[in-house]
Amino acid sequence: MDLRQLRYFLAVVDHGGVRRAADALFVAQPSISQVIRGLEKDLGTPLFHRLGRRLVLTPTGEALIPPAREVLQRVELARSVVDAVGGLKGGQLVISSTSSQAASPLAPLIGRFLQQYPGIHVTVRAATHRSDVVSALRVGDAELGLIARPTNEAEPAELAVHPVEIQHYLCVARDAADLPVGSGPLRPEELAGARLIVGQPGTGMRRAADIVLSVAEGSCAMVEIEHRESLLPLVLSGAGVAVVAEAFREQAEACGLAVRALDIPEVLAVELLHRPGTLSPAAQAFLDVANADSAG
Repeated sequence: MDLRQLRYFLAVVDHGGVRRAADALFVAQPSISQVIRGLEKDLGTPLFHRLGRRLVLTPTGEALIPPAREVLQRVELARSVVDAVGGLKGGQLVISSTSSQAASPLAPLIGRFLQQYPGIHVTVRAATHRSDVVSALRVGDAELGLIARPTNEAEPAELAVHPVEIQHYLCVARDAADLPVGSGPLRPEELAGARLIVGQPGTGMRRAADIVLSVAEGSCAMVEIEHRESLLPLVLSGAGVAVVAEAFREQAEACGLAVRALDIPEVLAVELLHRPGTLSPAAQAFLDVANADSAG
């Protein structure tokens, strides 16, 4: 077994087939197939079921994914440490983040990081829920993770946690006429009769909206969304008002939406996570940038 075999194996897994893996690695498809067959021969067991042109992982193939990622990450860490002796001039960093936090604060953090370390290649992997971020870290799909956690919930177990910021909730509407008169924070009961655009049950956005729904007379959940990318367009369309995390403020204001703070006790702790142990120089440098940003 060698590094090329593991790299090709993971490419097939991540890209969903030999052809896409070959395109991503800029090699011929027969080369990928030959290397995979060689790996299966070395291990003495098939890693994929071959169903026509489709490849489906066997239980052995599924089991190989985490250690294969671990090996390649350790090799990358070794290379990064050697490179760091002469300064952090290259390398890669994979960060897992939910979509709302990817807009803010992650995007500004990446911008500041790349100003200092322009040679680092950063990959952001999308996560639907913070549990997906935690899973990505535990199986080695990412080195750093960014989550927004309700402060009344426990920190993820067995992961190192670095606070970034506290985010409050906002109410956004198509225009000021859709919100109660005033400019200060809105009390939930002031949203009586409001039609709300809400997130899925179990999300922080949904919990905040449920606080409003529980006390605002005549309010109702008009639209429930899974894709947060559709939230602001729905508000712009007049479908309703939305309770969102502070991460949405800049985008909402850029869209010309009316934005008011929401006076509820629920807040979000935005945190960077990683597995315990030595980080790559790129990941450590990113943490340093984030820590300096939060301290400033």
